Amino acid sequence: MLIVQLALVSETQTNQISPSQLTRVAAALQKQATRDFGPIWDVNATVDAFDRLEDVPVGYWPLIVVDDVPDAAGFHTDENGQPFSLIEFGASWSLTASHEMLEMCADPFGNRLVSGKSPHPDQGQVEFLVEVSDPSEAEEFGYTINGMLVSDFFTPRFYDPVVVEGARYSFGGHIKEPRQVLRGGYISWREPVSDEWWQQTWFKGNEPKFRNLGRLTGSGSLRAAIDARTKTVSRLAASAPASKSFSDAKALTARVKETTNARAEAWRAQIERLKAANPEAKAWKGNGKAKGKGKGK
Repeated sequence: MLIVQLALVSETQTNQISPSQLTRVAAALQKQATRDFGPIWDVNATVDAFDRLEDVPVGYWPLIVVDDVPDAAGFHTDENGQPFSLIEFGASWSLTASHEMLEMCADPFGNRLVSGKSPHPDQGQVEFLVEVSDPSEAEEFGYTINGMLVSDFFTPRFYDPVVVEGARYSFGGHIKEPRQVLRGGYISWREPVSDEWWQQTWFKGNEPKFRNLGRLTGSGSLRAAIDARTKTVSRLAASAPASKSFSDAKALTARVKETTNARAEAWRAQIERLKAANPEAKAWKGNGKAKGKGKGK
């Protein structure tokens, strides 16, 4: 199995993301990819944090945090057709980063289609765009890893033709049946007869609504075109900070920080005890430094 190698990089002009925060979010995304997503979707992925785009090794696909996403589309491809994602910075940017990471792992090039029965009563068999985080993308359905808020995602059973008792349709269990859209989410599909793209969205009101996007033109990825029309990245960045889930995650992050700080102090104290218990090693190190200084003179 080939490994998907992802690089998390901050390119914000305001420098609001510290190296510490970047590495902590990367660690949460790595755990989500390895522990939660990989076994369900049969994907092997790594997520590493880098200080600058210049530090990203060849072969990595970047997840780039920026101040604003120009066309509100998180997914793009470069001039060589390789994928990269833009993440709009905000208080809950870890949720958007998780969303983009999961979808890049499931469909790196943004064109994967799966057939299934249309949610629209007047349509038959259609082709769904595989966007694993969209139906339950709202922050209220997310969960925390290492104190960081990350996105829920659906499983391959999401495309089952009928409801199966005991089947798991999303990681968090919020989706209860195939092709279900939760409040704040959406799904997208192509209707083959008309060659038009449709969505079922639940952004407002008390129930989902159908939306006809017409034909998608151009040579770019389908996901980039859909994201631009749905404004996924900007919507997540704007809505999450006001939610209870984000407040709970923020409080948990503070508690996690207290725990990690206490553990760090315990490790430092143990190192000092080890040094005190082995004075000969300390003296040898000191003599080595003295000899080195003497040679340099």
